[in-house]
Amino acid sequence: MAEEVRAEMVANVWKIVAAEGDEVEDGDTLVILESMKMEIPVLAEVSGKVSRLAVAEGDVVQEGDLIAVIG
Repeated sequence: MAEEVRAEMVANVWKIVAAEGDEVEDGDTLVILESMKMEIPVLAEVSGKVSRLAVAEGDVVQEGDLIAVIG
């Protein structure tokens, strides 16, 4: 079953760490968000393959926006 990774706050997508097709482990960093000059890593909560990356560097995400799908 696919696991959706969603933004927990309004932030800028500062850096993409994982790419579509990458195998990730629980706890791996997928992207790094920037908000109020703080860098916030977005972590995988399950192990698997990144089947979709829904953001690009420079995007602004809102709370609840889809960042990635692992499955």
